[in-house]
Amino acid sequence: MTVTIFHNPRCSKSRQTLALLEEKGISPIIRDYLNDALSVDEIDNILSLLNIEPRDLMRKKEAEYAENNLADAGLSRQDLLKVMIKYPKLIERPIVLANGKAAIGRPPENVLTIL
Repeated sequence: MTVTIFHNPRCSKSRQTLALLEEKGISPIIRDYLNDALSVDEIDNILSLLNIEPRDLMRKKEAEYAENNLADAGLSRQDLLKVMIKYPKLIERPIVLANGKAAIGRPPENVLTIL
């Protein structure tokens, strides 16, 4: 089984989720999405797997959310995806992919449901 974690090493929940995976004997592919940006297709796939919309995957308290007026209902899905590519720290973390499914590790135990 291939497991991928979209990881931010500075985030405590991301570190806890990675540790939980390792405790379960899983050596995930670690993708530092802040330095290895996701593509629009990757984000779109993650949204599909999570069955959520772009804003549901955004960290609304980040300055970039307000600065880019991302609460504006007039913004299209494509507009939101482009902003997530430009400002990857807006993307909620960590995200784990496994078995054709996705989970957000908030709390970290959430990822156990897809393993």
